[in-house]
Amino acid sequence: MPDVQERSRIPAHMSSEAYTFHPACKISDFEDDRGVPVEIGDRIIAIFRTDGEYFAIDDACPHKGVPLCDGLVDQKIVTCTWHGWRFSLESGCGLDGIKSSVSRYPVLVEGDVVKVGILQSS
Repeated sequence: MPDVQERSRIPAHMSSEAYTFHPACKISDFEDDRGVPVEIGDRIIAIFRTDGEYFAIDDACPHKGVPLCDGLVDQKIVTCTWHGWRFSLESGCGLDGIKSSVSRYPVLVEGDVVKVGILQSS
């Protein structure tokens, strides 16, 4: 029997079939509301566990490139520690009227392995 897969609220527009899921880290690597930076290919991605859900976004703040994995998390929002820019962990959208956002990636948990989905190239 295959392992049961637990999805962390993959939005409909992020159909899991369009993504290749890469092992990124283990559940034991997490503390709630703290980011874990991972490298997948040429990307550095910050993965967060908050309110029992996993979220993955680009790790670099678009303002000055500061690692968002070091940001402060509250109510599924991460705040950059340098200049206070805030981003939704659910969508990657900037929340301060700033026309910036970060990419959001689907997350899949299989057993104790946390996987991040990268869009397949066509």
